[in-house]
Amino acid sequence: MAIKKALTIAGSDSGGGAGIQADLKTFQELNVFGMSAITAVTAQNTLGVHGVYPLSVEAVVNQIEAIGNDLGTNAVKTGMLFSGEIIKAVAEAVKKFQWEHVVVDPVMIAKGGAPLLQNEAVAALKQYLLPLAMVITPNIPEAEVLADMSIRTMDDRLEAAKRLYQFGAKHVVIKGGHDEGEELVDILYNGEEFTYYKGKRIATKNTHGTGCTFAAAVTAELAKGNTIEQAVQTAKNFIQAAIEDDLEIGNGHGPTNHWAYQQRQQAKIRQ
Repeated sequence: MAIKKALTIAGSDSGGGAGIQADLKTFQELNVFGMSAITAVTAQNTLGVHGVYPLSVEAVVNQIEAIGNDLGTNAVKTGMLFSGEIIKAVAEAVKKFQWEHVVVDPVMIAKGGAPLLQNEAVAALKQYLLPLAMVITPNIPEAEVLADMSIRTMDDRLEAAKRLYQFGAKHVVIKGGHDEGEELVDILYNGEEFTYYKGKRIATKNTHGTGCTFAAAVTAELAKGNTIEQAVQTAKNFIQAAIEDDLEIGNGHGPTNHWAYQQRQQAKIRQ
């Protein structure tokens, strides 16, 4: 059986809860070979981001070229891209290698509020990368920025999804983690209809890296040839398990548990 591969183009999280660390853990747990191109190194832990050190555009491109010219990939996930120059270079590389399964997680702000995307980069994201995306996976605050509107109700979210779709992504997922209420609903829009994915809110502060992990799970499932609907459902189940069975490490917003989903799957098989 051919090995399925996934590439993450994102920042490094020294605390291990988000960024390429979360992506690679998720790929591994979902039986996909993970590769990475680092855009920036961050000094962070559960208490916050203490430093951001972007790599040069050349360094980012060389990493991507090394993958594209040898290993290749079945799917690509982008996370923290930091600047407009890096976004444009990533988009050019995606087109060069004709990668189609591209998941764009528009990482803008860290859990503690530190900005992870320069203001000028938002326009570049819309112009260069979103038209190449199989799916974009913003949370509600990110969707507000990209759609240039306030989101307070489900109708607002549906309208935002329609606006984001106009930028060229084939699918739009707007996650519901920042919404209120006991039930969390993620929505998927394909340009014609909406699919709703419901889950239960968990009372925990240990949610660092949830967006990265969710998008990485979608990427892994697309790499394996699953449909976008199947990929989002697995990602929903994966992150739900990761939050419910949290690790309780660190003194701030702790990371999720990346091996919880597979432990549950294995437990079902043994029953």
